[in-house]
Amino acid sequence: MTAPTRRGETRQQRGDETRAVIIAETVACILEEGFGAASAKHITERANVSWGAIQYHFGDRDQLLMAVVDQGFAGLQHRLADIDIPNGPLRERVSAVVEAAWPAFSESTSMAAVEILVATRVSRNNELNCHLVEMNDGLNALGARLVPERDGTDIADLIWACLRGLMLPQMMSAVPYDSSRQRQTLIDVLTLYLSAESIFDRR
Repeated sequence: MTAPTRRGETRQQRGDETRAVIIAETVACILEEGFGAASAKHITERANVSWGAIQYHFGDRDQLLMAVVDQGFAGLQHRLADIDIPNGPLRERVSAVVEAAWPAFSESTSMAAVEILVATRVSRNNELNCHLVEMNDGLNALGARLVPERDGTDIADLIWACLRGLMLPQMMSAVPYDSSRQRQTLIDVLTLYLSAESIFDRR
């Protein structure tokens, strides 16, 4: 059962706190125990709430999982929108994007959202597919900012594919995964590719 409302705390504040706890425990459950462990019963036990609380805030388990995906996407989009690309050498610009994007991809809610998307890919609804399209558009826009003199879609695709790939060992590891060497390699490869392409464009 949920705890009684504390003195001085509004019902809305308590409700928001309960909702946040349920989402946080769902994320933790998926990352620590896997998607299969995230049953309605287990989530209520971890969050120390009743099934009625989940119904009140989300409707059912599927809607709770979609709330996790929504929160993961919202956080990712917010972080990516705030990336400040410097007006410096190409490698500095590439590094700024990769190093700022990685924390957004490796954040716990983002990783849980990816695991949910993989597990529910067969039954994915149109609303969720629209989320994916919006996310892809946002990533492409960031790629265009990185290389304003050309269509940055292919560069954006490569960056996001590589960063999503780095999410996998982090999701599989019981301890924090150090991807710094792989990210530096990605930065080097992208810088060389874009530098070489600029040379050929000038010929």
